[in-house]
Amino acid sequence: MATLLLQLAGLGVALVAAALVLVSVVAFVTATKMPPRYQHEEEKFFLNAKGQKEALPSIWDSPTKQLSVVVPSYNEEKRLPVMMDEALNYLEKRQKQDRTFTYEVIVVDDGSEDQTSKVALKYCQKYGSDKVRVITLVQNRGKGGAVRMGVFSSRGEKILMADADGATKFPDVEKLEKGLSALQPWPEQMAIACGSRAHLEKESIAQRSYFRTLLMYGFHFLVWFLCVKGIRDTQCGFKLLTREAAARTFSSLHIERWAFDVELLYIAQFLQIPIAEVAVNWTEIEGSKLVPFWSWLQMGKDLLFIRLRYLTGAWRLEQTRKVS
Repeated sequence: MATLLLQLAGLGVALVAAALVLVSVVAFVTATKMPPRYQHEEEKFFLNAKGQKEALPSIWDSPTKQLSVVVPSYNEEKRLPVMMDEALNYLEKRQKQDRTFTYEVIVVDDGSEDQTSKVALKYCQKYGSDKVRVITLVQNRGKGGAVRMGVFSSRGEKILMADADGATKFPDVEKLEKGLSALQPWPEQMAIACGSRAHLEKESIAQRSYFRTLLMYGFHFLVWFLCVKGIRDTQCGFKLLTREAAARTFSSLHIERWAFDVELLYIAQFLQIPIAEVAVNWTEIEGSKLVPFWSWLQMGKDLLFIRLRYLTGAWRLEQTRKVS
């Protein structure tokens, strides 16, 4: 009996090892060296308040604003106005109190099928294209791809990622700024402050089903085990980066969909960029694009492939280079 158990255990180990080798080979073979950084001709321009085309700037240019806010948006015609109203009211008030403060809001329409761009352009007409710009992607790239397009077209010394649903209270950007400042001195002017909902975990568990809670814990474990240590909430869409940190991390980013945050922080930790996790006010907003089971399954696969592709050398971290 003992011999049979040992044989079964040995067979189990061999099967697990074989499966890991197979998955590693698949991850290596299917890996793209870098995601395509092409821009359709229409994506190289934005429309100013008069409806005229102007060329987009580059992350590699010298900054001309203190803060850039990048808002990835896919079919957000209904939720976007609430977020934009709160953000712009805050930013305008802050500018009146401090005349040296400058900002821009970049809405990246990720190939929406509704009137997201049209809604965003109304804010461009109201506040001017120096403050509000709309980039309309020809086809859907995914949230990570949309954020990257906005980051590469930003003019700010600091770059804030903010979701279009307005789930995080926008004035909490000041908390991220304090978190960023606390990390000084910044190595090579690079630092990141991540908004976090970890302090709300107990409350969220009480409101979630057992199955969704199980998925959440499983995802958190995979993030910790495979990719990112020390950050309890990698998925909050409220993150503040110095311009140099944004240029370095997004230049090496491969994942363009929901798990891009994890790879972004994996890259940052590999490059020893200091990261602060800062508690923010957050409210769940209806209309999420995530489908609970399938989205978590896709992200779980992405996490495994992130780890394996870097481990096998299919993906390599690059030095900062200019994006053409």
